[in-house]
Amino acid sequence: MSKPLAIDLFAGLGGWTEGLLAEGFRVVGFDIERHVYGDQSYPAQLVLQDALTIHGSQFKDAALIVASPPCQEYSYMAMPWSLAKQKQREYLDGTRNVADLTALFDACFRIQREASAAAGRHIPLVVENVRGAQKWVGRSRFHYGSFYLWGDVPALMPMTRRGIRKTPVGSWDKTRANYTADHSWASDGQKNTGGSWFAIGSPGQKETGRNPVHELAGQKFPTGDAIKTSKGRSAALGNYDQLRDDIKQGGDWSTARKHASAMIAKIPLVLSSWIAKSYYP
Repeated sequence: MSKPLAIDLFAGLGGWTEGLLAEGFRVVGFDIERHVYGDQSYPAQLVLQDALTIHGSQFKDAALIVASPPCQEYSYMAMPWSLAKQKQREYLDGTRNVADLTALFDACFRIQREASAAAGRHIPLVVENVRGAQKWVGRSRFHYGSFYLWGDVPALMPMTRRGIRKTPVGSWDKTRANYTADHSWASDGQKNTGGSWFAIGSPGQKETGRNPVHELAGQKFPTGDAIKTSKGRSAALGNYDQLRDDIKQGGDWSTARKHASAMIAKIPLVLSSWIAKSYYP
């Protein structure tokens, strides 16, 4: 109990928490569900509670609050798809309420204010989200790769390096197995010159930008329709790899998708450790 307390809101798989624990904090995480995928799960004490129902006064003893509110809406509206653009217009013209969009993000700062008032001192808060959130919540103070930070972000942060692509001797374009002189894919390969990137890698993909009828699990489905998987879940036909596995193995498509999202959203250890080190009392 002598360790300083940190609160991890929207804890997920515990990217923030792993760095906090490594630097000596005692951590309590909050989320609306427990994320467990095989041997991966949240690594500290977890409270199942909606952040909108939390009053920050219960965190008056905390030394630090970190948060990663859901980013799916912000990410989606940053995409060049017509439905994404339509949703963005609806928020901008008042058809949808922007306050609903930013409610969880705003809750983080409300909780901080309530915690600080109860403690009689300022309790630092660092909130992480995606680049697309800036249009709706204001410019971030720093970003580490694709992880954008708001709140009490330390002045000195770890730096990211540009990736350097290493290739074997000669050009990758010429050394790949299905190289052809006109830069197209060989007959056994696939090439997508238009249409949705979801379609890349799907059987029978043509170069027209429009997908033909695909055969999946012995049945034909026009692209864009929805199908029922073996578990009774509907899904867009774009996600062929996941759907194929689900139909073939009877697996849980939605769980696999949530696992992937949780892994993508997980804070890098170098970043969470740096924040933890910066605010360790």
